[in-house]
Amino acid sequence: MKTWRNAALALTAAAVLALTTACGQEKGDQTLGGQPAGAANPAGAPADSGYASGGYGSGSGAADGSGAEPAGQLAVSTTKQLGKVVTDSEGFTLYRFDKDSSSPPKATCEGDCAAVWPVVGAEGAEPPAGVDASLLGEVARADGSTQLTIGGWPMYRYAKDTKPGDLNGQGVGGTWFAAAPDGKKAAPASDEGAEEGAEEGAEEAPETGAAGLSVRKDPKLGDIVVDSRGMTVYRFKKDSAWPMKTACTGACLEKWPVVAPVDKNDIEGITKKGFVTFARPDGIKQQTIDCWPLYTFAGDNAPGDTNGQGVGGTWYAVSPEGKLVGAPK
Repeated sequence: MKTWRNAALALTAAAVLALTTACGQEKGDQTLGGQPAGAANPAGAPADSGYASGGYGSGSGAADGSGAEPAGQLAVSTTKQLGKVVTDSEGFTLYRFDKDSSSPPKATCEGDCAAVWPVVGAEGAEPPAGVDASLLGEVARADGSTQLTIGGWPMYRYAKDTKPGDLNGQGVGGTWFAAAPDGKKAAPASDEGAEEGAEEGAEEAPETGAAGLSVRKDPKLGDIVVDSRGMTVYRFKKDSAWPMKTACTGACLEKWPVVAPVDKNDIEGITKKGFVTFARPDGIKQQTIDCWPLYTFAGDNAPGDTNGQGVGGTWYAVSPEGKLVGAPK
C-alpha cells in the first residue's frame, strides 16, 4: 500500500512538472483551461454566453427573445472594414453567432442574450438586390417565433448599434460577426477565400497572405507582435500565465477581442515558448505567447495603430518573446 501511494505521488508530481514546463518555461501545444482572476460577470451576462451586457440601441425586441426585430427589405452595404455586410430595412447591421449552427439551422441566443442581440424576424423579409432569394430562410425558436436565416445562419441585430451603419457588434466575445450576403462572416475581398474554408465553427484566424502572427517594428515601441491583419497585439497585466487565467471577461471583450488560435507553423519572428491555446472559462479559445493570453484593441482602426498602449496602466503591446512593451518596471 505504501509503495502504491509513493508511486501515485510521483505521477502527480510529474504531471504538474509537465504542465509547468509547457507554460512559462518550454514549448507547449496542449489546450489548458483556466478560471477568471478577480473578474465578475456583467449583470445578466453569463461568462459562457459570448455576448456583452448592455441596453437597446433602437431595437424593440423583448428580452425573452419573443419580440423579433422586423427585417423588411434587406440591403447590402459595402464597408471599408469588412467589405459587404447585410443590413435590415433601417440600415442596421445584421450579425451571426458562432454558437448557433447553419446545418441544420439552430438559434441558441435566448433570454438575456436576446436582449443584447435582438432577434431578426423572418416574416416580411425580402432579399437584397442581386442576392439569391433561396439563401433566405427561417428557423423556429423555442418561444414559437420564427427567426430569419441567411445561408442557414440565424440573424440578429446588436443593441449597441445606435445608428445605421454601426458595426459595434463585430468580433464581440470572439463569437459575433457581421453577416455577409451569403450568411458567412463578412470579410474584405482578400479574406473571402479563407473565410469560406474556415466557415463551420473553425476558430483559426483567417488567412490573408500574412503570417497569423508576426513582428512589426514600431517607430516608438520597437518590435511588437501583430496579427494577420497587421493589428497590434496586446497583453493584460491582470491576467496570469501560470496558471493561465483571464481577468478580461464579459463586457471587457468588447474592447479587447481575443486573438484566435494560430498554427505554430504560421508565425514569423515570434518565440514558440509557451505558444499554446488557452481554453477560456467562457468557452472561447485564445492564443497565448509564453502562456500569456493575447488580445487586440477595438480602438485600433487600422494596421499600425497602437491606441491600446498603456490603457488603464494595464494594457501593453507584446514583444516577440511575449513580454510587455513599454510597461513601467
